[in-house]
Amino acid sequence: MKTHSDPALGLVPRFGEILSDAIGYWERRRIAYNIALAAVVLGWTASAWAELRGQLDVQHLLMLFVLAVLANVCYCAAYLADVPMQLSAFRAGWRRRRWLLWLVGTLFGMALTWFWIADEILPAVGRP
Repeated sequence: MKTHSDPALGLVPRFGEILSDAIGYWERRRIAYNIALAAVVLGWTASAWAELRGQLDVQHLLMLFVLAVLANVCYCAAYLADVPMQLSAFRAGWRRRRWLLWLVGTLFGMALTWFWIADEILPAVGRP
């Protein structure tokens, strides 16, 4: 690993290597994140199928598509925490514990998905 010297931090990897590490870490986990969110959608669909059957249309599917895009945009916020932490003196500890950010972010994404479906999609198809 190439490094450069910084008097305040000692030897740290170059920015390109840090960015490559972040991309490698977060993008491999994006699949599990999307599966977790899809499980929430499938859970809601299964639990409300009696009310949803015959009422879902293209507009509702577009709403779910927008939700999926927004969830993946929000996932990118992990880079805003990861890259600066890797540039800091706390890099080694951060790299051992950044899975906690993934876990909290995934749980938060699942909660937002749950409430968005309950508040926006189900009322649109006539569920009380």
